[in-house]
Amino acid sequence: MGEYDWQPNRKIIVIDNDKSMKDKSPPIKGKFYSIYHDGNLNHVLEDKTKRGLEVRERNNDEKYDVDADKGMIHDVDGIGHKIGIRWYFPKSKYRLEDVMKIAEEMEASYKAIQEMTCPDDDF
Repeated sequence: MGEYDWQPNRKIIVIDNDKSMKDKSPPIKGKFYSIYHDGNLNHVLEDKTKRGLEVRERNNDEKYDVDADKGMIHDVDGIGHKIGIRWYFPKSKYRLEDVMKIAEEMEASYKAIQEMTCPDDDF
């Protein structure tokens, strides 16, 4: 079970690292994306540029026809736009190579924007 620390009624949870790390492969990381597994159901593609953005809804993304967590950003005119934060690609429909291809397209898009907006920086 857990142990108690110096604060009353505060329980320390002991995690069995051997059990929690079984069946988990390390995430695949790019500069602008991360791919990991959601149990045995999904390959999850996460956009690192949206890190910290609050998830407002989870529904179907029309572009990839998969479930996606979406957040809201506002442009200079104050108009809100729903954008994808992470996409859940079912392993029954998508192979890891398919998700990697989508992630690499995302990476190329962000690199192009970075080169246009910061041409003097070394990448």
